[in-house]
Amino acid sequence: MTSPAPVPAPTPDRDTAPTPDRGPAGTPALRRRELGGFLRAHREQLAPQEVGLPSGPRRRTPGLRREEVAALSGVGVAWYTWLEQGRVETSRAVLEAVSRTLRLGTEERGHVLRLAGYTAPPPDGEDAPDQVPGALRRMIGAWPRSPALVLDTVLGIAAWNTAWTEVWPDPGAVPAADRNLLLLLIGDPAHQRVLPDWEPVVIDLHRHFRGTADTGPAGRGVRELGERLRTVRPDLAHWWGCRTVGSFAPRTVRLTAPETGAPPASYELTLLAPGVGGGTHSVLVQTPVEH
Repeated sequence: MTSPAPVPAPTPDRDTAPTPDRGPAGTPALRRRELGGFLRAHREQLAPQEVGLPSGPRRRTPGLRREEVAALSGVGVAWYTWLEQGRVETSRAVLEAVSRTLRLGTEERGHVLRLAGYTAPPPDGEDAPDQVPGALRRMIGAWPRSPALVLDTVLGIAAWNTAWTEVWPDPGAVPAADRNLLLLLIGDPAHQRVLPDWEPVVIDLHRHFRGTADTGPAGRGVRELGERLRTVRPDLAHWWGCRTVGSFAPRTVRLTAPETGAPPASYELTLLAPGVGGGTHSVLVQTPVEH
């Protein structure tokens, strides 16, 4: 069996162990105690052989020992003990690792995250489809001179207007699995002909993606995009490994439209924040720059 990858966690000081907070019902202190009890109950129900450990006759503890859960989850024994006792708060990454060790299902994992104050993952445990609101489609469709894309949380192209296809290759001609703005800009020559100076834009988009990925659920879409970026352009590993984050700032770019033979034109690229028009989508809009 392959143990979960170690997850960085604080190293508690044995002399400064936090004391339990006996707060009233409904407070974070109560939720921490409920979380600890929930983890303990599932630890005691999990047989050692289910996680690849021997079940010797001298075991007196039902289920797994605390030190076994801690080791398999990549956290310290003292820290995990305090977690079960409701003494500490911890990161989402640690809770995800502990949930994997305890073989929690989607509903149980969501309950753990909610008790800790985090957003639970979608019901299927991955990235649930997020339909583009009709109002958002109508909004970009009403922009005849402003090419626009609707992007999901991993910069997948969810919708586009006619003006976009007059400058860029038609996203409808791209297989759905490859319909991602970052992937197209780094790996498709047709997109790079439209935007010869594509590297600064990609760097900013990747910083934007990293900021979103680091603060949201680590669903399948985030993992898959990270893997594909490294596969498509392994020579840009220093980009994909960079942990710098930042918002995509408006910028003026020079675009060509080789399919129509139109002369190069300047556009301002602006990424409108999620929530514009409803839902969690963002909108990339190109506004012509008048000379």
